[in-house]
Amino acid sequence: MKPRLKLYMHPLSSYCQKALVALYENATPFEPVIVNLMDQASAAAFKQMWPIGKFPVLRDEDRDQVIPESTVIIEYLDQYYPGTTRFIPADPDAERLTRARDRFIDLYIHMEMQKVVGDRLRPQDRRDPLGVEQARTKMHTALSLLDRDMTGQTWAMGEAFSLADCSACPALYYANLVMPLGEKYPNVAGYFERLLQRPSFARAVKEAEPYRHMFPKA
Repeated sequence: MKPRLKLYMHPLSSYCQKALVALYENATPFEPVIVNLMDQASAAAFKQMWPIGKFPVLRDEDRDQVIPESTVIIEYLDQYYPGTTRFIPADPDAERLTRARDRFIDLYIHMEMQKVVGDRLRPQDRRDPLGVEQARTKMHTALSLLDRDMTGQTWAMGEAFSLADCSACPALYYANLVMPLGEKYPNVAGYFERLLQRPSFARAVKEAEPYRHMFPKA
């Protein structure tokens, strides 16, 4: 019997794309439930299930579980609905390093990118130029470290696609829109091109296209 999984999400959301990549990697059957936080009824229905009101959230009807947060969702899928692509290595040291790379990308690239983008949504008189400058500096530092570590590697942790790559897909996509990778980070730029060609991420990018106009420009 197919699992009864529902992913509460929005196609344009970077953290939702992270979870989608994992689902698409293994062709895991699920029902996407698009949440419109600007719509009162849609937001209220979502918050009944998850009062924090942030997506993505995975609902597993068969196991009666609600799983928030993209990293935890991917680990849950790897544990209960494994496929050909295993996102968490079995080796303890490799597991620790993969989790560390996932957090590194989320905390120092993904979240800093969101600070820059989020500032564009603020009223002009409430923007934070210093905060944006600090976020960009942290992103440059993190990208420099990632560029060093990607020397000679196909994926974030070597030759196997993992949780860390699910993190990198949307983080680098939107970071590239905020401050293009160009020639400054050649190893990261090459890695990003490989991610774009990965069918799972290519699908997530395509599904977000109808909503791309909502992305705030500088």
